[in-house]
Amino acid sequence: MGVYGGTFDPIHYGHLRIAEESGDLIGLTRIIFVPSGTPRLRVEPIASRTHRSQMVSLAIHGNDRFQLDNREIHRDGISTTVESLRKFRSEVDDQTALCFLLGIDAFIRINQWHSWRALFDLCHIIVVPRPGYPFIHDRQDLHDDIKAELVFRQIQDPHNLTLQANGFVYTAHTSLLEISASYIRSLVTAGKSIRYLLPESVADYIKNNGLYSEKK
Repeated sequence: MGVYGGTFDPIHYGHLRIAEESGDLIGLTRIIFVPSGTPRLRVEPIASRTHRSQMVSLAIHGNDRFQLDNREIHRDGISTTVESLRKFRSEVDDQTALCFLLGIDAFIRINQWHSWRALFDLCHIIVVPRPGYPFIHDRQDLHDDIKAELVFRQIQDPHNLTLQANGFVYTAHTSLLEISASYIRSLVTAGKSIRYLLPESVADYIKNNGLYSEKK
């Protein structure tokens, strides 16, 4: 089972393609999109929790493998990934491989997360590409604590993810679409087209609800 968290402000084809390709590469039977509530290490999202949840719902409609989970949307206070993953782990059997999809931009700062080492006891971490960020093997700036974990946890064969329920780090070389949510927001603010960067249903939702149309 895959868990894909993020602000999704807004969700776009880059997110969706990463999820689709990771699912095929790893053999995930379902991928759960978890829009964040109030992130601890990033600024408050522009769109409200309800709007971001609705955009994810529209974007994943029609894909039977994709599911929306609003547990962080409904949670009061700061959202922490470890709390959500503990819940997910408690809801599946001990043999289920739980795979947390995480952009390389977030992974290189994972040592700043709340109880970050506990994540390895709950899930496998699947590192996925992000525009402008070299992959792990090309980076010289990884914190020593992260490097130490990679020595024991990094694997090259995705089939090994089925050998145990958690604890590995795998780099998924999925297609890198040069799309970012911030770029989409800037286009909307400037009154320019966002067609073909995200599903048409999401673009219509943004227009109909006046999202991102004014600078905050």
